[in-house]
Amino acid sequence: MSDSNTTRFSNPSTFILLGIPGLEEAHIWISIPFCTMYAIAILGNFTILFIVKTEPSLHVPMYYFLCMLAITDLVLSMSTLPKMLSIFWFSSREINFIACLTQMYFLCSFSVMESGIFVAVAVDRYVAICHPLRHSTTMTNHMVFKIGLTVVLRGAILVLPYPFLTRRWPYCRTNIILHTYCEHMAMVKLACTETRVNGYYGLFVAFFVPSLDVFFIAVSYILILRAIFSPPTKDAQLKTFGTCFSHFCAILTFYIPVIFSSLMYHFGHDVALWFHVAIANVYLLVPPMLNPIIYGIMTKQIRKWLLRLVIHKGT
Repeated sequence: MSDSNTTRFSNPSTFILLGIPGLEEAHIWISIPFCTMYAIAILGNFTILFIVKTEPSLHVPMYYFLCMLAITDLVLSMSTLPKMLSIFWFSSREINFIACLTQMYFLCSFSVMESGIFVAVAVDRYVAICHPLRHSTTMTNHMVFKIGLTVVLRGAILVLPYPFLTRRWPYCRTNIILHTYCEHMAMVKLACTETRVNGYYGLFVAFFVPSLDVFFIAVSYILILRAIFSPPTKDAQLKTFGTCFSHFCAILTFYIPVIFSSLMYHFGHDVALWFHVAIANVYLLVPPMLNPIIYGIMTKQIRKWLLRLVIHKGT
């Protein structure tokens, strides 16, 4: 804790994660829902990966992308929750400077990757519904690999300036981060140098990238909606709605907290700090927990596999 009282230092050896400012006395109670969501996220996403791996009929592009989403959610959960719970349970607030930068990079880059995966799923659904005869020849394994690699490289490269710029800043005020994890904007506020470039670039990544992704998703679904009203039977329409509804729910679960949290950090200066931090935790905790539940309940093939497993264990 001695670093927190230092008035002048360049790169601190450790940062102090305060947790949820103003709610320190309630940390042990807050940890209960956090731990529950973490357990559900780990169990649910590993279950999705196991089902897709063991069921040959699911070895198709949509479920490959679903596996990418599960891996992304696992990384987001496992890179934050263990340290967060150690703060709540054991008051273990110190985190190494390099570990803090690494955590920040993983959080930001995998959040961008998750956004890209939603675009990939929307494109796959567009081809499958609007051009069904060309789906097998267009969305080949090679094409899925190229799309996946593009999503990963985009997330990794776009966020790469964050840790390099953050590492060069002098931190001459304090090394106490008023957060539960090494959030980018929370670290920007600790620097005692000009951070305008990083702030502008952070705004670009936080707003332009998701906005572009949402635009492509919206275009895909507008074209899908046009297509699903052309079949004459209601059964075909309901089947198509069912295929896309789970994806649409997952999109809302991911984008609404992300956009709301980003807007609060940049414009909600009068909002209580504890509320800022709570919302920032929501978009890291809730989507990884809900995504496997949404796809497990809404996706017919996964639901059948789970029911078969339950019936088999019951006999």
